Amino acid sequence: MGAAVLAAKKGFDVFLSDGGKLKEKYRAVLEENNIAFESGKHTPEKILNAAEVIKSPGVPNKAEIIKKIQEKNIPVISEIEFAGRYTKARIIGITGTNGKTTTTLLTHHIFQKAGMKVRLAGNVGNSFAMEVAMAEEDCDYYVLELSSFQLDGVYDFRVHAAILTNITPDHLDRYDYELQNYVDSKFRIAIAQKPGDHFIYCSDDEITMKEMSRHTFMAELHPFSIYRQENQAAYVEDDKMIINLKNTKTDMFLNDLALQGKHNLYNSMAAAIAARVMDVRNESIRESLADFENIEHRLEFVARVKGMDFINDSKATNVNSTWYALECQHNPVIWIVGGVDKGNDYEMLKPLAKEKVKAIICLGVDNKKIIEEFKDIVPAIVETRSMTEAVKAGYYMGKQGDSVLLSPACASFDLFENYEDRGHQFKQAVREL
Repeated sequence: MGAAVLAAKKGFDVFLSDGGKLKEKYRAVLEENNIAFESGKHTPEKILNAAEVIKSPGVPNKAEIIKKIQEKNIPVISEIEFAGRYTKARIIGITGTNGKTTTTLLTHHIFQKAGMKVRLAGNVGNSFAMEVAMAEEDCDYYVLELSSFQLDGVYDFRVHAAILTNITPDHLDRYDYELQNYVDSKFRIAIAQKPGDHFIYCSDDEITMKEMSRHTFMAELHPFSIYRQENQAAYVEDDKMIINLKNTKTDMFLNDLALQGKHNLYNSMAAAIAARVMDVRNESIRESLADFENIEHRLEFVARVKGMDFINDSKATNVNSTWYALECQHNPVIWIVGGVDKGNDYEMLKPLAKEKVKAIICLGVDNKKIIEEFKDIVPAIVETRSMTEAVKAGYYMGKQGDSVLLSPACASFDLFENYEDRGHQFKQAVREL
């Protein structure tokens, strides 16, 4: 949608083809901008004469229409690549398996609080192309969350400060169940970087570190770590987070950070480094890290009902995100899990499940794999087919001092529109208790 609107504004002959059913709100925007479109089908003769195709990140390369386009040698790019051609702003791009949304929002918050002309886009908020299309005047900075699917279609898109939060197996169904294919997508964030740009990465992340030696970087490298201090752009020392860049040190007590927990410490480090390399003042960074409010659907406390805490972590769509969620729980957990499995390996969750989980509530169309993996570890497992049913089961199985945690470790598309819909339904069901 954003790419179509931007292309029309730039004078291109635009046609939008959607194999699914276009919602009314999208039709209205297309009609308002005089953009030709089709819905519910792809008509090859209307598509295969294109000079260039911008593919939605949700459409896999193995889709029939994409194969036909590639056979005709028509370039296929992402909306990120297209939008990047029409802004002179400096780009801060954030990718990774986990933490990218929080890090993106936190980085944007720092820049905004510092008084910079900055816009937020990508995999969070509006699409990058729509932001560029709507901008009456260009801003100085874009902070973009970039998924692997979006990065698959970039070639000349330059990210001035790239953050790679971490890499763990995810979306393997889209990458022929080959982890290396997924890793390669993540590293495309640096594909067009130049000398003077910045690449910010977690030196505690095993897959990232293994991959670093396989790449030649034009950008300046800025590693960050919780466990080591030498040659790190950010590290921990005596209960403080230290940012060591541009011959100055910024420190901040860990307890003063708005985002608590080990995973959030990594997110805070990455955002702070990105701000420093773009010359945001130390004091402004400190203030922003202290007053940031966390995002909806990520370890979001919903309510306490009869002494039981209900926590919405619907954004945990992979095993690693759920590991973080379980790791920071202090109460006995009733864990709501399930959805569309993306090739999940649950081994890393088993020690935490054994230690912290008293009951599992499966919420999905097909729960066989979860039941098989955890039946010898967690004493009680039940199956549900709706959020209301799952929340009620959690309420009846729990007691005062327990936590009911929605942390699905799976995509949402079997029973919900998306993870936001899943999280909203969870919160509504909790309120109805």
